[in-house]
Amino acid sequence: MLVFLVTSFTFITLLCKSLSLQPLPSWAAEFILLPLWFWKDFSFLSSVRGQKKALSALVPLRMFQRRKTTCSSSEGAEMEPEMSVLDLPDLVLECILERLSPEGLCNMASVCSSLRERCLSDSLWERHLRQKWGGVIGPAAHREWQWHIAASNDSSFFDQTKQQSFIVSYLTRLLWPLSGMARSNSSKGDRKRNSPPVGSVMSWYLALESGRFWFPAQVFNRENGHVGFMLSCYDADVSYDPRNDTFQARYPPHGRRAGAIEKGVTWDRLRAPPVDTSPHYLHISLCLNELLPGDHIEIQWRRNKEFPYGWWYGVVGHLETCDRNEIYCRCHESDTVVLEFNQYSPGSRWRTKTISRAEHREEGNEGDGFYGGIRKLDSNREISAWRQHWPADMLE
Repeated sequence: MLVFLVTSFTFITLLCKSLSLQPLPSWAAEFILLPLWFWKDFSFLSSVRGQKKALSALVPLRMFQRRKTTCSSSEGAEMEPEMSVLDLPDLVLECILERLSPEGLCNMASVCSSLRERCLSDSLWERHLRQKWGGVIGPAAHREWQWHIAASNDSSFFDQTKQQSFIVSYLTRLLWPLSGMARSNSSKGDRKRNSPPVGSVMSWYLALESGRFWFPAQVFNRENGHVGFMLSCYDADVSYDPRNDTFQARYPPHGRRAGAIEKGVTWDRLRAPPVDTSPHYLHISLCLNELLPGDHIEIQWRRNKEFPYGWWYGVVGHLETCDRNEIYCRCHESDTVVLEFNQYSPGSRWRTKTISRAEHREEGNEGDGFYGGIRKLDSNREISAWRQHWPADMLE
């Protein structure tokens, strides 16, 4: 044991004497100050072929200022100027920005004014808008947004101190305004000047994400299917609730009933209005002559003339005189079309409805309600959206 200790002590002593502490390179001090969240956004590059060189170039570079420094070595030779992320080819830089999340774009925009301008690009934010919100916003929501920004003479919409969304507070704290102006005593005028342009795609994304913007959409199974709304879709004004990733739906008055508000509406219960028709007007049916048995449809229906229309799901059925043999079926040649609502039990007065191909307008009465325009569903995505809301039990 004594021999082992003496030998180990001698080895450690010799090793310490053979090593000398070297100062860190000049760029290391700046590199270790880079926030971890910034480099996290570029982690995807490690798995992308053809971008490894770009990643290796980014790591040691100075990211927060673009300046060329020179220093003399012991022999007096001048060192080459250090590179910046802005020295990357435009295509490479654009490829990097396209892969960043909204938070990542905000982080990148805080680097310098040049990158800030690039990160405000509508093309970058249109992709995020389409990916997250494309299924629930349509022409009606876009019109509502245009009316909103036309009526707003300033960006006070974005100047609230108590933001409801993580990304809004993130932008306010980190991106708007930028580094030098992001002081607690910055004036309201500075914050306003450095806010995203009100008419930009980024501002629209921000408005949707914050939950402060109400936009028109349609909700499946209104009020969670309460009072006979199963397998229907009704118009409402909705706003996002970022705290629990759901929506609030504000329905218009139903007859003499006051408008209802439903909370906790999930993403799968929302859709953009498929047609640009007000719920108080009859949709013009353009598909009547092409309807065949087995086609999936949705039809307008309302309880009485004071109610707005909702859309209800059904399929095209066979006439009573048809033996349902596909070879001999001639239902498509008849002027009468049978609509089946199989969510209702056989014998229910809501189970079937016949309409005329040639003269179909609003049909019905105060007892059975009024049937309006028809849409043929050609998209499997639309059909699947209806089917996932199929009731567990047949309706009476």
